[in-house]
This record gives sequence, structure tokens and C-alpha cells, in this order.
Amino acid sequence: MRAQMTDTSDSLAKPTIRDIARIAGVSVATVSRVINDRPDVSAETRDAVQRLIRAHNFSTNRSARALSVGRTGLIGLTIPYVLGDYFTAILSGATEALHEEDMRAVLCPTLHLHDREVTLMDRLMRGTTDGAILVLPSESQEELHDLQRQGWPFVIVDSRQPLADDLPAVYAAHLAGARAATDHLLELGHRRIAHITGQSGWFATEERINGYQAALINAGLPVRPELIVNGNFEIESGRTGAHVLLGLAEPPTAIFASNDNMAVGAIQAARERGLRVPEDLSVVGFDDADISRIVTPMLTTVRQPLEEMGRMAVSLLTRLLEQQRVETLRIELATRLVLRESTAPPPS
Repeated sequence: MRAQMTDTSDSLAKPTIRDIARIAGVSVATVSRVINDRPDVSAETRDAVQRLIRAHNFSTNRSARALSVGRTGLIGLTIPYVLGDYFTAILSGATEALHEEDMRAVLCPTLHLHDREVTLMDRLMRGTTDGAILVLPSESQEELHDLQRQGWPFVIVDSRQPLADDLPAVYAAHLAGARAATDHLLELGHRRIAHITGQSGWFATEERINGYQAALINAGLPVRPELIVNGNFEIESGRTGAHVLLGLAEPPTAIFASNDNMAVGAIQAARERGLRVPEDLSVVGFDDADISRIVTPMLTTVRQPLEEMGRMAVSLLTRLLEQQRVETLRIELATRLVLRESTAPPPS
């Protein structure tokens, strides 16, 4: 990457890492790599960025500057589990973005336990942290609004429930992704397409059901209740749900599962019944997790931009902390259909 030097004579009163990146014509991540003496930067770019840092008296110790205005430089990050592709991808994106801003995460696993989460956030608010990233929080909208009224900045990642427009949130385009998955199966010629849902009542679950149904209706097909079974995002629920579907008098020729784990469970159920994927049954997942690439056949799925969601949450939170003007508090990131080997036209 070539750093495009611009006029460095203008003095910035309190230059930020974004200022240096903008003037240099490089990304914030590149400036961060130079500051941290990472090797994956060209000599020319490194020299250009370092000259800008010196010219603008940029201090890499943002923690000291934060303390001077009463900040800790710490951000709470509540997350149900620190395992699995879904949670670790969001965590990776958020912590790397915090590092680039010279802030650090206080990691708080919640195990989806409401009382534990409320207790953790109460501690985080008492001067321990400057704000928080809340991943799949279990709090009600009333509780979240109460946190907001107390002046504690936070950003929600992938809410479990529909949110009011004044609550800052980052999430994926669940409905559009589910519709793309179902449209793909329709384009292949499938007409009996089943759906294994996610956790009942969750926002992502409902939006993916809506996307699935919208695609069927747009194709002039009825939504058949017997082709929709409940899952809980775990592999075994996908396996159980697929057995129910494949045991119907008129079984589906394709299954869209609400995440990759359940799609893998559906593939297992098909094999247990002597069916081949995709020759006898097509299967589509959602997430594009690592498991989608190691299962046989490799899984057609919808990519959810998990790392980008973590990074975007930090970007939005940083703007809230610095009291910058924010055009929107709701950020929806696009999903993308990833075609692999688990889908094909239906059997004749």
C-alpha cells in the first residue's frame, strides 16, 4: 500500500489515529500496525506514516489523554460465550478495533443469564469502563433505555429483540440473507423448501423466517406450516428437525436452516436416512462459519459479516464517546450468499 502524503503543515490540536490515517491516505489499521511496529507494512508506507506522526506531534498514548478527561480507556464487552465461530468472530473484530483506538476490552461472559448480565453491567458502569459493547443482550428495551438515561454509552450487536430507533445497534441483514438463500433454492427448481428456525422469539430468528416466507410468496408458492420446524441454533436441533421433515409423507427436497450448525445436523439426518446431499436433498445454512467449509459436502450458506459487526460497533461507540454527530444509530450490514457443494436441482 502506498501512503499518499498530503500537506503536513496544518497543525492538528489533538490528532487522532483517524486523522493520521486520513492525511496519509491509508487505513486506521495500517497506522496501528506502524505504531505497534508490526512487520506487515511496506518500508515506504511506514516511513510516510512515521513522518506524519512526528510532524503532528501525535501521541500514541491515548490512554493518558483519556485519563486527562476522566476516561479509563476500558470498554466493557458482554458476550454470552467466548466460544464458537459466531461469538469469537464478533469478539475478534471488536477487540482488534479497540486496540487500534488504544482502548482495551473488559470481557464479561454472561451465559445468557439475565441476572448475571445485569450485575456485570452494574459493575461496569461504576467508573470501571467508559462504555460497552453488548452482544445479544438479554435486557428488555426498558432496561436498555434506563442504562441510556444514566449516561453510559453502549452499542448493541445483534439484538435478541426488535429495538427502538434511539438505541444504538449493529446487526446483519437477516431478512435479506434468508430471502437470498430461499431464492437460490427456488432458482434451482425446488418447490418444497423447508425451514429449520433458530431460537424462538429472537429477532434474527423472526427476520429469517420472514425472509424465507417472502421468497416463497414472491414465487407464488404457499407457506406450508408443516415445512417449518423449530430449532435452537445447535447441531442436534437441526438433526432432530430434519428427521421430522424427512419423515413427512411428502418430504421437502431442500432445507434452509437458520444457521450452519443446524444445517450440518440436517446433513447428518439425511445420511442416516440413506439420502445424498445434494443429489437427493439440498441444504443451505446461515453464518458462513468454519464448520461450513469442513463439512462434506461443503455448505452453501449466507455469510454474516461477524468481524465487521464487532468493528462497526466499536466505531459507533467511539463516536458516541467523543460526542460526535451520528447520522444513524442503527447500522445494518449486508449479508452475502456463498455457493458451495450442498445445493443442486431437485431429483427428477
